[in-house]
Amino acid sequence: MNRKDLRLIGIIAGVCLCATSLAITAGEDKYNVAVPNGLAFSDFRGYEDWQLISVSQNNGMMAAIYGNPAIIEAYRSGIPENKQPFPDGSRMAKVHWNPKPNAFFPTASVAGTQHDVDFMVKDSKKYADGGGWGYAMFKYNADTDTFTPGTMDDMPPQGNDAKCGVACHSVAQSRDFVFTEYAKR
Repeated sequence: MNRKDLRLIGIIAGVCLCATSLAITAGEDKYNVAVPNGLAFSDFRGYEDWQLISVSQNNGMMAAIYGNPAIIEAYRSGIPENKQPFPDGSRMAKVHWNPKPNAFFPTASVAGTQHDVDFMVKDSKKYADGGGWGYAMFKYNADTDTFTPGTMDDMPPQGNDAKCGVACHSVAQSRDFVFTEYAKR
């Protein structure tokens, strides 16, 4: 192999390494986003691999609600129906998508572009004045593949103290502020 071939191989390897690095970085950027004075996306690292709790549909969007192992075990033990609170460390992620028609079965809808992701974490000391739960909503921008914290202009309005969900979730106080029912399998 001559110097020209080695140089070409080096350039190609460098381009591939750079492209791989950019792809990894783009996926990691979401973990740098946080609600001012509130929850950070990084507090929910790995939520993409959590177990499904349930699905829902509201305001024209489809959603899947995922839970970390602590909340899955709590649900399986009978919480919240048994009137016990979820343990500290319980985490939920609710991913919303704009629906689109299924290409093969037009009367069915499937997940289209992502709309946002909502997070909840149980920390009875840190969020004592919010029923023990901290909340956050991050809007997704499909054009830039980025997330930004929700604001007071969103519906419902999202405050900057990770307690934005308290007002809505107070109607479920008897269920430890959790709307979602565990879907039995």
